[in-house]
Amino acid sequence: MASVTLSGALDALRTVVEPSSGKHLVRLGWIRGLTVSEEHVRFTLWMDDPLHPFAGKAADACREALARAFGQDLRVDVDQDGDMIDLGADLSIDGQEAAATPGAGITSIIAVASGKGGVGKSTVASNLAVALAQQGLDVGLVDVDIYGPSIPTMFGLETAKPRVNAQRRIIPLEKYGVKLLSMGFLVDPEKAVIWRGPMVTSAVRQFLSDTEWGNLDVLVMDLPPGTGDIQLTIVQTIPLAGAVIVSTPQRVALSDARKGVAMFDQVGVPVLGIVENMAYFEPEELPGKRYYLFGQGGAKALAGELDVPFLGEVPLVQAIRENADQGTPVVTDRQSAAGKVFSELAADLTRRIEERSALRPPTRKIDILHG
Repeated sequence: MASVTLSGALDALRTVVEPSSGKHLVRLGWIRGLTVSEEHVRFTLWMDDPLHPFAGKAADACREALARAFGQDLRVDVDQDGDMIDLGADLSIDGQEAAATPGAGITSIIAVASGKGGVGKSTVASNLAVALAQQGLDVGLVDVDIYGPSIPTMFGLETAKPRVNAQRRIIPLEKYGVKLLSMGFLVDPEKAVIWRGPMVTSAVRQFLSDTEWGNLDVLVMDLPPGTGDIQLTIVQTIPLAGAVIVSTPQRVALSDARKGVAMFDQVGVPVLGIVENMAYFEPEELPGKRYYLFGQGGAKALAGELDVPFLGEVPLVQAIRENADQGTPVVTDRQSAAGKVFSELAADLTRRIEERSALRPPTRKIDILHG
């Protein structure tokens, strides 16, 4: 019998596909509490609908997939529990029931954050969302930067307005396979939003809870820069699967990125990785010649110091800026150097999200308390 590894077990379980969606069970978040030893695999088969047509067949299909990968002698224990909550259900804040959050039907909610402005956080969030959609995931992107929303411009939707359904819920716009919502769609772009902190946090909560996202594999949240009221409101009221921190190589940006990691660590949200944006400049006429205009390897070193994953480097490329201004994220050109970088980042992020979901124990109740 072949020796069992975590990555091997996940790869085997990825071959088990739920017929109606065409997605494997790891992507759907049905695999929880996965543990492996040399000759033993155990996990909980989690689903929010115990009457799902595939519910009675899923466990046997998983056993067969693992046996094909590791041999018939492998011991496989599958716990089935359809009484677990999904993300966003049964939430409480300070002992009070929370308002509905964008959780039902969403497998993973990922925050893209930065310690300071100007590091390209929204650019990274936009391109990651499109890249994830290109890889076959159902993806949403929500821009909760009240004071400086960027998503409308980056997707060429500056004048677009979302519709409202009969239940008075917002229907997100959609482009490049990504469902989109931004405060920039709802306010006059010619006027400044002059709100105090409590007004902002209240607006964000309502903004997030009144949207009809449907079923999503990943909801990417483009957070405003910093570690203030809005960020704390989101991380304390939204069941995040993890966060991605964006930084540039220079010391001042890295110092703020460190604070961003500390904030998520303080509230128990795992950091899925750090992305170094504007990492280097490589002239087209001099391929392979890299100029490190803002320093070299700073974010990678910080990731190592803080013991969080380093997702990769995004180069300083004119096409990224031009495409963002034109409303076409650069990853829409999959053959471009920058497009390939974002595709690789998204693939790595997907693996990390799926692994964390599979390792996470099933939970009957989520209590989210203000710190």
